[in-house]
Amino acid sequence: MRWALVKVCLAVTTMVVVAFAVPLGLVVKEMARDRAFSNAEREAAVVVPALSITTDRDQLERVVASAGADDGMAVHLPAHGGRPTLDLGRQRATAADIAAVRELGRASTAEVPGGSALLQPVALSLGTVVVEVYVPESEVSNGVGTAWAVLAAVGAALVVGSVAVADRLGVRMVQPARRLVEGAHELGEGKLGARVPEEGPNELRLAAVAFNSMADQVVQLLANERELAADLSHRLRTPLTVLRLNAASLGDSPAAEQTRAAVAQLEREVDTIIRTAREAKPQTAAAGPGAGCDAAEVVRERMTFWSALAEDEGRKVRVAGADRPVRTPVARTDLVAALDALLGNVFRHTPEGTAFAVDLHNGEDAVIVLVSDAGPGIPDPQAAMARGRGSGTAGSTGLGLDIVRRLAESTGGDVRIGSSVLGGTEVRIWIQLDGREPERRGHRGAVRRRRQGRRAVTFNRSRSLP
Repeated sequence: MRWALVKVCLAVTTMVVVAFAVPLGLVVKEMARDRAFSNAEREAAVVVPALSITTDRDQLERVVASAGADDGMAVHLPAHGGRPTLDLGRQRATAADIAAVRELGRASTAEVPGGSALLQPVALSLGTVVVEVYVPESEVSNGVGTAWAVLAAVGAALVVGSVAVADRLGVRMVQPARRLVEGAHELGEGKLGARVPEEGPNELRLAAVAFNSMADQVVQLLANERELAADLSHRLRTPLTVLRLNAASLGDSPAAEQTRAAVAQLEREVDTIIRTAREAKPQTAAAGPGAGCDAAEVVRERMTFWSALAEDEGRKVRVAGADRPVRTPVARTDLVAALDALLGNVFRHTPEGTAFAVDLHNGEDAVIVLVSDAGPGIPDPQAAMARGRGSGTAGSTGLGLDIVRRLAESTGGDVRIGSSVLGGTEVRIWIQLDGREPERRGHRGAVRRRRQGRRAVTFNRSRSLP
């Protein structure tokens, strides 16, 4: 497409340049010829006053010499009063041409060796005098070559410029098409984060929009499948937690041991499924502008779900900051999975009756989610985060904190584990709103941001349970 456009533009521009340059070149040549003969007419007019005064040979020779063109001018006087014809200067035109001009009485030109001769008749009392002015070929073509060279240069510049413009236009059309092809190849190779810039001509822009929409649908379908597998950690572990707690109260009978063994086996099977789903998680693109969910709505919904089990176990629950909409740049399913993972850990790793709380804070550049409890706490938070990266002990899939960490880092935020005001563990999720890349730990900007975040949520952490 690019070279075809360049060829078409080259052909059209060349035809236009030829159509205008050739007639213009001929006009320039004709103007140079007219200028040369106009100069010759002015030279011939110089001797006309002298011819009207005298016909003496010596005087006329001085007049011709004073005109400065004695070698290029000749004066032909007719026979008069018994005097033969008189020719002054160098004659180049033939006698027949001179006689024809004298007879017709109007100016004429004659071709002579090396150029042309202007024959200008002058009617006097003694007869018609013919003034001959020589016009060399060099004077007729003076400046024509330069003018033609300028025209050729301008024409070549127009052709080159049009080709360059056509090439840029071709690139503007070809590059979006090439990016669309590359995006299709990447998507076919399994790179689900491949997207095409929506730019270029209108048709290619619409094609890019359609491609990106299709890619988003593919990513969403795969994400739904991934979330369906990940939801097993929440949908199955909740009844498993109840079964485990009930099995612990059955005593030491063989049936109770079998029940506890069955529950443990079921938990291991669920862990295997979850680990497999996590390892097969596809590479997806970051949420674009306008994507995300209402974190407050998600918190209210999940706390409604977990409050039923908390009531059965006698746990006190507090929710703060979820009374107003809080937009976050993460998918709803991802935030649900992260909250369920943290709340599930509270029920699994703290005794019955342990209180917990969820605080939501909406800052200028981040959304902060705090999940705290009054349990025994985590002695080694770094080890807990190591388990979150999948290197935990037996019985831990690493999915819980891993889901939370991936959610935060996908926005440029992070996850911190510390001590809560309730006396137990506090997990803080920092969800960045400006879409910056995750900063390395220890970086001054990250440290400053964390300090600001801790100060911003002081009012939430200072509240006590009802």
